Amino acid sequence: MTDCMFCTFSEKDILAQNELACAIFDKFPVNEGHVLIVPKRHSASLFELTEDEVIGIWELAEEVKEILEDRFHPDGYNIGVNVGAAAGQTIFHMHVHVIPRYNGDVSDPRGGIRKIKKSLVPYVMEGEE
Repeated sequence: MTDCMFCTFSEKDILAQNELACAIFDKFPVNEGHVLIVPKRHSASLFELTEDEVIGIWELAEEVKEILEDRFHPDGYNIGVNVGAAAGQTIFHMHVHVIPRYNGDVSDPRGGIRKIKKSLVPYVMEGEE
């Protein structure tokens, strides 16, 4: 697919790769070291991937983590996938965000990505009614 930016990026942009996926630095990073892991086969959704592609992406995520540890020394990570426009997907070639997190990068990191919007479903502690 020639009009897809993830099907046509340059070899020089590749941070790491395996047979089924490539890792590149995000051009609009949320934090220093933000990486995207992209399957080599064009596929819009995580749910369209083969089992081998999912395994290849996960293996590459582990390799990327080691690279980021050596280069940026993060204190934690957010890892996620947006599936569909309603979830915020803007490039319809599936990709996994690996976002390094650093102590102090936000005032209260508890809840991770859960803090991006107000919950639509009230949280009830176990045993409460």
